[in-house]
Amino acid sequence: MERKPTLIFDGDCSFCRVWIKGWKERTGNQVTYIPFQQSGILEKYQISESDAKKAIHLISPSGERLQSSFHLCSSYGLFAVMTTSRPEIVIEGSEDGIEWKEYEFHYKPGNPNSSPRFVAPHQPRLDWQMWFAAMQLPPNWVLNFMIRLLQGSPEVIKLLKHNPFPIHPPRLIRAAYYKYQIATLEEHRDQKLWWRREKLGLYFPPCQLTDQEEAA
Repeated sequence: MERKPTLIFDGDCSFCRVWIKGWKERTGNQVTYIPFQQSGILEKYQISESDAKKAIHLISPSGERLQSSFHLCSSYGLFAVMTTSRPEIVIEGSEDGIEWKEYEFHYKPGNPNSSPRFVAPHQPRLDWQMWFAAMQLPPNWVLNFMIRLLQGSPEVIKLLKHNPFPIHPPRLIRAAYYKYQIATLEEHRDQKLWWRREKLGLYFPPCQLTDQEEAA
């Protein structure tokens, strides 16, 4: 019997290999990672080749296996089919309207060199809603969010991973609009990229506080 969990994955899948590399960095020696192509693995764990290609399999030390409708990477969930690219809003602040600095979120894609994070069972509400906001015209809550950043609201800033204006809020703020795609294995290996992105324009133009908003 295995003394630690074993994760069986598709070694021919470049996306899977990139993710497994990230998982190894986080779990160290606590989990054993084995491609299903390794001789005798499918027979040992009684996994069919077709099932092994559909999802990764986590085998617990007691021999229990996450499978059926609850594969770790299966269609069980809100979105059965995911797109290969995603629109993203990147909030930027500036003092002079020339140099713009990005605010970073905890979970949603931002810095192309930052790896995706594990969130379950936590629901990253702000990051989740930012993704939906990117697929529509700016809702009122996004505008209010940007106003609070201009006001330097401590409660709002705590929701972010990185505030590029730690001393005082910026004079201007805007929202850039990007298309993100998962980096290829080669891009990840050579450039340490997890994402590649293309700027499509502005989601919301530069704005600043009115006297009334500054006093709020």
